[in-house]
Amino acid sequence: MSYFTIAGVQMHALHHGDNTEAMRHRIDVLMSRFPQVQMVLFSELMPLGASPHHAQPMPSHAEAMFCHLAEKHRIWLIPGSMFEQAGDAIYNTLSVINPRGEVVTRYRKMFPFRPYEAGVESGEEFVVFDVPQVGRFGVSICYDMWFPETTRTLAAMGAEVILHPTMTDTIDRDIELSIARTNAAVNQCYFFDINGAGAIGNGRSIVVGPSGDVIHQAGTGEEIMPVEVDLSRVRRERETGLRGLGQPLKSFRDRRVDFTLYRHEGGSSPFLDTLGPLEKPQRTNLEEY
Repeated sequence: MSYFTIAGVQMHALHHGDNTEAMRHRIDVLMSRFPQVQMVLFSELMPLGASPHHAQPMPSHAEAMFCHLAEKHRIWLIPGSMFEQAGDAIYNTLSVINPRGEVVTRYRKMFPFRPYEAGVESGEEFVVFDVPQVGRFGVSICYDMWFPETTRTLAAMGAEVILHPTMTDTIDRDIELSIARTNAAVNQCYFFDINGAGAIGNGRSIVVGPSGDVIHQAGTGEEIMPVEVDLSRVRRERETGLRGLGQPLKSFRDRRVDFTLYRHEGGSSPFLDTLGPLEKPQRTNLEEY
């Protein structure tokens, strides 16, 4: 089976607070209205808001509630992400739950939005998972997609669909829309970039096809986006090229160039080391002028 229906959910929520009951209601309504949906994806930090002070060890009570909902509706469920307390460390962590209500994997965001997402540690493992008889899916979170190595690695691991919850309430959302299209095109995969609305995001979620084509772009308000993907399209375009033209994954595989940058410790270079510390910009002191 190559057809599979994924519903992205863009909803209003509290920036600091428990949104799990609102998410429960949204899933119940969604599945009543669109029973064909097989997977539901929410935006980053939707369940418990954007404060690391709400971090919980995993498994948690919130995660258990989502496991019950996935089993109840027999859906794959990615309820955005939550701050995870792991010893003294805090991670921005996404859970993947199958239709039996089981957590099949968790992913820790590799690139916290530093310096703004201070105090959050970086994950170290890429995560893909298989939906039996359908295909392979990869996950990343928000700022991860600004680093092309993350999506390229997931594609090299066989991911045909990238599920990407984000929480963007800033003026760079239009740039992220371009990045989502680019990631889909250069890796020849579907890309679901689902944002929050209101206090927890400025919306404009986007679903992109493997040719970089926009399948749907949401507005700024609440929206449910059920989209049927065709994994045979990914496989065909990876075989014959984007619109019968470029075959970037094969070209990357067959490259002769060795990217020496990645042999430097930490991925640095003499030039990058001149850029200064990673910190918030400071106000200009007008008395100096």
